[in-house]
Amino acid sequence: MKQPKYIISGGGTGGHIFPAVAIADALKQENPETSILFIGAKGKMEMEKIPQLGYNIKGLWISGIQRKIDLSNLLFPLKLIVSLIKAVFIIIKFKPNAVIGTGGFASAPTLKAAQWLGYPTLIQEQNSYAGVTNKWLSAKAKSICVAYPNMERYFPKQKLKFTGNPIRNSLLANQLNSSEAKEKLHLEQKLTLFVVGGSLGSQRINQLINSNLEWLISEDLQLIWQTGKIYYQTYQSKQSKSVKVKQFIEDMNLAYSAADIIISRAGAGTVSELATVGKPVLFIPSPNVAENHQFKNAQSICDQNAGVMIEEQNLEAEFQDLMSQLITDQNLKVKLANNLKNLAKPEATQHIVDEVKRIQKPL
Repeated sequence: MKQPKYIISGGGTGGHIFPAVAIADALKQENPETSILFIGAKGKMEMEKIPQLGYNIKGLWISGIQRKIDLSNLLFPLKLIVSLIKAVFIIIKFKPNAVIGTGGFASAPTLKAAQWLGYPTLIQEQNSYAGVTNKWLSAKAKSICVAYPNMERYFPKQKLKFTGNPIRNSLLANQLNSSEAKEKLHLEQKLTLFVVGGSLGSQRINQLINSNLEWLISEDLQLIWQTGKIYYQTYQSKQSKSVKVKQFIEDMNLAYSAADIIISRAGAGTVSELATVGKPVLFIPSPNVAENHQFKNAQSICDQNAGVMIEEQNLEAEFQDLMSQLITDQNLKVKLANNLKNLAKPEATQHIVDEVKRIQKPL
């Protein structure tokens, strides 16, 4: 039997990379003979992370348009044309059965080139608000897998599949109890706050935690604080018995399991992982993203009483009051955790794989 072949394009942040890898892992699990090629953007984190996870990747010379006036924007049309041409050649040589896009700069030229060449494409839209690129690609896509209801506002209704976002296998398979996880992380058996600013870290969240660190410790909290690589040197001196400062956390399952309260950005992949984990979450959405989609993701969760949110401009005014509630109000914590857990879609990855196989070219 001929081996199935797939191209997956997604990157820029962990929010695009980890769903792509979850899909790839599930395809390989179903058929170990499956051949998968990733296409990413040169200089972005996928070019390092994907090979570490055992997959081949090719890079395109592509980046996004800066929202502020920037000379690099003048290069964008050239980058797009060069990337489209390179993607065409990669696809012709590889001959995939289907091409899957999970977002990121390289996704647009990859899926558009595949559509020109007549290859079936699947869009995995993670957010509650669809970006310009995916709306552009949707006209020729065979299927669009979404994680939020009411996405027919952005996409042709007949192409939509409400699957949820793909979740890393490690989170689904290795749930630890809280005390075991705390022991493994050399933490005390007491209330633990996990702070995560996304795969690249968040300057604003790091500043917030730093300025409130003494207060948080005075509330008898211990912290797992993921700063991100570029901020780690600034904050590593804050390491103590009560504060574990990490630049990046490889085993997110361990940190999630140890946590009693989580502070997080609201990227779509992160929100889906947090629903699987089912812990009380304070969302601080990044305002520096396209179409303010993190705010919309968090708002969708908060509307269902499954999380709480503070926007960045309100952090100083609201943070300590809201954190005090989360620390002291056990009923609130249980309600938020249970409601968030009810939104989880642990079968999402399998549903997406089933959809890939439905639309793919015959083997």
